[in-house]
Order: sequence, then structure tokens, then C-alpha cells
Amino acid sequence: MSLSLSTPVIVGIGQFTERIGTPAFRALSAADIAAESAQRALDDALSLDRLRTEIDAIATTRTFEDSNPLRVQPFGRSNNFPRSVAHRLGLTPRIAVWEKGGGDSPQKLVNEFCARLANGECRMVLIAGAENISTARWLKAEGQTADWSETVEGSVDNRGMGLHGLVYRYNTAHGLIGTAPTYGLCETARRAALGQTLAQYQLEMGRLFAPFTAIAGANPYASSVVSSSTPEELVTVGERNRMIALPYPQRLMARDQVNQGAALVLTTVGVARELGIAEDKWVFIHGHAAVVEREVMQRQHLGHYSAAVLACRDAMQQAGVTTDELAFFDFYSCYPIAVSSVAIDGLGLRADDPRGLTVTGGLPYFGGPGNNYSMHAIATMVERLRGQPGTYGLVGANGGYLSKYAVGIYSTRPASFVPTDSAHLQAEIDSWPAPVRAARPEGRATIETCTVVYTKGVPDYAVMVGRTEDQARFLARTEPGDTQTVETILNGDAVGRTVFVRATGRGNRFAFSEARINELLPRRPAVLRASYEYGKVERRDHLLIVTINRPDVRNALHPMASEELAEIWDAYEADPNLWVAILTGAGTEAFSSGNDLKYTASGKPMWMPLSGFGGLTARKRTKPVIAAVNGVAMGGGTEMALACDVVVADERASFALSEVRVGVVAAAGGLVRLPREIPRKIAMEHILTGRAIPAARAAQLGLVNRVMPAGEALAGALTIAEEILSASPTSVRVSMKVVNETDERGAEVSLTTASRHLDELYTSEDYLEGPRAFAEKRKPLWKNL
Repeated sequence: MSLSLSTPVIVGIGQFTERIGTPAFRALSAADIAAESAQRALDDALSLDRLRTEIDAIATTRTFEDSNPLRVQPFGRSNNFPRSVAHRLGLTPRIAVWEKGGGDSPQKLVNEFCARLANGECRMVLIAGAENISTARWLKAEGQTADWSETVEGSVDNRGMGLHGLVYRYNTAHGLIGTAPTYGLCETARRAALGQTLAQYQLEMGRLFAPFTAIAGANPYASSVVSSSTPEELVTVGERNRMIALPYPQRLMARDQVNQGAALVLTTVGVARELGIAEDKWVFIHGHAAVVEREVMQRQHLGHYSAAVLACRDAMQQAGVTTDELAFFDFYSCYPIAVSSVAIDGLGLRADDPRGLTVTGGLPYFGGPGNNYSMHAIATMVERLRGQPGTYGLVGANGGYLSKYAVGIYSTRPASFVPTDSAHLQAEIDSWPAPVRAARPEGRATIETCTVVYTKGVPDYAVMVGRTEDQARFLARTEPGDTQTVETILNGDAVGRTVFVRATGRGNRFAFSEARINELLPRRPAVLRASYEYGKVERRDHLLIVTINRPDVRNALHPMASEELAEIWDAYEADPNLWVAILTGAGTEAFSSGNDLKYTASGKPMWMPLSGFGGLTARKRTKPVIAAVNGVAMGGGTEMALACDVVVADERASFALSEVRVGVVAAAGGLVRLPREIPRKIAMEHILTGRAIPAARAAQLGLVNRVMPAGEALAGALTIAEEILSASPTSVRVSMKVVNETDERGAEVSLTTASRHLDELYTSEDYLEGPRAFAEKRKPLWKNL
């Protein structure tokens, strides 16, 4: 066929593996390994020397340590990975791309740079990546050191870690940390849909992956010497195959302790002919797609990978081939479901397909070099296709938690390149309906899917996706130490069983009986205690004075202090003899400096009561709280003040939503309340800069009711409290309810529809006492009844 000279083509491939304990072991850095692979790819195409000046673009995948701020090894790293690789080879590319994290990234880079080559943006592209996690861990274990840090000049399109859309606070708060628990949930959902027992399903996973071990054993670039294994060997739990997360023993999971690199050289037909690159090296991309699946909790069925199947079918349609016409496959195999949900459930292949479902041996056996595995799959696929000219191969690259998928159909058979951004596919995926999320599930529910997470081979906690009685979906995990619930899950099929769930500040918790959840999480009596660790309370008849008592940290709050304050506010709300409260801070320097950042930085567990920061910012109240701001109110301190009904400030006080200055945001109500209490543009200035508002200015803006002389904030608050206490507590309570109701349903509805709360007033004794006392010219005797 007649080909356009701008048609992109793969002309060079290279792979390299460094095994610890071999004579050739040099403890190379990731950049060194990527460069070694890249040199092999350039030599495969023609030679490094002849192509050095031809490479005008380089793109690299991201190492694991550059993909997650929590995965840091102590030996340093490059500030510009693509140009570090280029520098080692003497390349000076005009374009450098540092792709974001994700196992789909090698195929996405091929898709992208084929399009950029086709439109003339570049002439020849080197795509590379590597990991040296095995060496890093070995050096640490041996007490040795290395220096892999380097600073390289030059522009780079740094696309970031790529965690957005993958990491969610809600999910991690419920124990979905790392990949295994989330994949375990998906795997259990698939097993339940098939109606299989755990033992049956585990053996099926073993049968799926056993052929992979034989292929890895024959692959010279495998991360270690691999022996062919039977299905039973892969799923039998033992000292060297401990459980990680139900249903996975270790040998069914990706192995990231590897030192592996792979690289590709891409150019156009015109440049390849110009340089004399042999045509028997050329491999064309016949179809390609890249999509993003719905977030885990938004998927209709957690055992399906519908977006990946859609992408594969679209790429095959572009190529004009069916699965029967494909000679080779490589399905990303970090976990069995990444293969089975696409190849078997989606494309109708069999686990024992004689063509095999991998060309490398897969991530658990060949090796899982972080985001770069599929670069090896593409390189190996090119080898296979060169060996059988005219055949077709499919590479499917998965990222995240069955979260994003890129696919390519390859062949030595010439083909025109048709760019596509898969927008039509993504629009379809985005249109799929999502289950309703239960914000605070409470009571009876049903397990949709579940997993048990192990620590050092011992069951630690269980995570479940549940459905409320009205079919809203939620996540929940077992309370720490609840081995009874964990054992119940391990001893039988829990999917479809009834559980009882309770929302807490630490996340949703579940057990198999209401009695058990009450035993684990007993309801606190809503009464004031005699003393508190982080606060003080003083009761003056119908008035409660609450003092944050952490002056050594300027009354900053950590989770325990917030939880204690939540108990105090619960007791205040429940006590019919307490009508007004004042909140202030101990000492003279600070009302509250907000979140205790030193505690946060310590890495200790973080949580927040359901009622918000300080137990106040997310609370629906029916009784007034006055803030006596006796010094600085920073971050959460200002958010607590904003949550109060009245604010009295010391003249030395100041208010600041300072979160942006420490890399967070005022998520405890500050971003919502401040623009609604003062002019929006002024609020935005202070939100975006973190700049403080002095007390006098705050009063001008209406943020503060009154400013008192130094040291007199509490006295001013007491004055206002006495005025409120002289009014009917029932009228005060109902007034607050109506105001809150108006905030929720809008002024127009509230003005034209009588509030249901007015009935509470009209049937109260105080409603009769007020007019009677007025007529009798005496002080009312309020009863709050």
C-alpha cells in the first residue's frame, strides 16, 4: 500500500534487567537503567552514534518514587528524569516529556507521539522508563548507601504525579491504602457474580496465571529466575506466599521489587527511509484508544472493567481485526481481575487460549517495574511481530485501580495512522449512571463486596462496599481489634449478608449484629463530665462557658481535642437547662491557632468528628454559641468563630483562613461561610492569600459583632449572653431552627411556606408565659417547655 511519509512507525526496541547477585550487578540508578535500555533501542534501530542528533523528543514514564510522595527512598533522584536519560546518551532533544504516573502511561505515550510525529511536530522520539526498587531496598537492607541525586538543566513538560482521580480521602479513610484492598473488593465482586466459592475462585485465578509463569521463565529480561508453577502452587498460602488481601496470596500480585528498563524509538516512514532503517524492523500501530473508568465508588458493578473493554473493542475496530485475528496479546496483569475482566469477561477469550494472554510473563512473574511495565510489553510484542510478519498483537495497559486503560493494536503490516483522542468513548463512559452515595450510613445494610487486609500474613481488618436499605452505596471497615467480624468474613461468604453500620469521625464501621456494633462503639451519654483533658467547662445556671485549654500550642486542636469538644457540644445541645454557650481559648495569645500542624506532621492518625473541627463547624445547632475571641484565630480557629452565632473580639484579635500558606484549604466551613458573611471579593482576597483580618477591620466587615478592650473579650461575650438569656429560650431555639431552615431551602420558599418549627413554639409554655408576664408587668419565668 502507498504510505504517507508522515506515517509513524516503531523502529527500535530495547530492554534491560539488572539482577542482584549476578557478576554484572552494578547497583544502577533508575536513570542509568533507562539509559541502558534506550541505548539498546537506538542500536536496534540503527545505532546510537548515527541517531544521536536525530532524536528531537524524549518522553519517559514516572518512577514509583516520583509518583507518590509517600514512596521515597533515601538515595536521591533526578529533578528532570527525561533529560537525565538524554544526558547519559549525549542527546539534546528539543522536547522532553515527563509523563504522569499510571501503568497506562507507556501506551498513552506511544499514542500521543504517533500523533505528534504524524503532524510533523517532531522527527524522531525516544520513549523510555525504568525502576530500580530492588536495588534501593537491597542497599538499605545491607546498610549501604548511594547517591542518585542529580540536577539537570533544560525544559521539561512535567505532568505531575497523577494521583488526582485515583486517591480519595473517603477511600483511604476506610482502609483502601495501596492497590491490594481495592483490587480485592473488585475481585470479590466478580467472584460473587460468578457464584463461586473462595476456594473455587482462587483456583481459577491460579489457572489464569499459571501459564504466565512458563512465559516469564523463558524471558531473558525477567526480573529473576522464574520456575513454571501449577495453579495450586500459586494459590497455596505458605511462608513464601503469604496472604496480602483477600483473595490474594502474594504470588498473584505484581512484583515491584525489580530493576528493569525498556525503551522504544519511534519515527516516520519518511525519516526511516531517509536514514536507511531496515523495513523488517518497522512495526505500525493500527488502532489505539485511551480511556478513564469511573471512580471505584461510581461504578455500577465493581467486578467489571467496562471502560477497558470499550477501549479494546474500539482499537480493534480501527484496526479492522477481531480477537480471532490477533496472534498475540499482552493484558496488564497486576492482579488477576485486570486480565479476566477484560480478556475473558469482555473479549470472550479463555484462560487457556493457546496464544497466551501475555508475551512477557506478566507483572507477578516477569516483573512489575512500576508505571513502565507496558513498555516491556510493547517491546516484546514488537519482537514477536517481527518474528511473524503480517500478524497482529494487542497490548492493554492498565493504570490505578482498574481506573484507566490504554490499548494499542500492532503489526508489521503497513497501515495509515488515524489520530484519535477517544473523546467519543470517554463521553459514553462519563454518561454511565452512578450509584447514590450514602453520606452517613446508619443501621441495617447489605454487603455488596468485601476484602480482608493482612499485615505480615495475619488478618488485620476488613473493608466492605455496602448498600443501605434504599440501595445507596457506602464504604465501611471493621473497628480496629474487631477480630470477630474479620473471622466471620474469612469463614464464610459474606457477600449479600446483612450487617449493621455506624458513621463515626474515623469513618464508617460495620459488624454483623446490632449488639456487636453497640459493643464496639457504645453510645456516649450526652452529659458534661467533671473534667476534660483538652478543655474546661464552667456552668453558670443556664450558661455554659467552654474554654479550649491547650495554651502551650496556642489552643491548636488535634483529633482528640476536637473529639472531646464534640462531646461537650453534644452535652450542651442535649441539656434542656443550658440555653447559651460561650467558646473561648485559654491564655491571652490565642483563641485557637487552628489545626495542630506538629501533630499532623507526626504521621499519627488523623480524623475529625462528624460534627466538624472542634466538634462545631459541621454541627446543626438549635442553641446559640458566642465566640469570645481573645487573640489570634487562625485557620480552624477562624472557622470555629465563623460557625458561631455571635463573635466578640479582643482588640488584639485577628482572623485568618491561613490554610493556603501551609498547603491545605479551609475545608472546615471557612470557604463556605466567609464569602457569605463579608463581601465576596474581600473574602476571596483573604482566602487566597491567607492574610489576617484585624479585629477592628473584622467589625467593619460584619464578621465581628463588637470589639472589646484587650483582655475583655469574654466580658463582652457575657454581656451578650445575659441579653439572650433574658429572652425566651424556646423562642431563641425556634428562631435558630427557622434561620437554619431558610439557609437550606432558600428565602423565597421560607417566606411563602410556614415553618414546621413554629408549631413547637405555639404549643410551648413559654409562648403563653411571655404575653402573660407582659400583661402582668413582671419578668417572665421561662421554663424552656
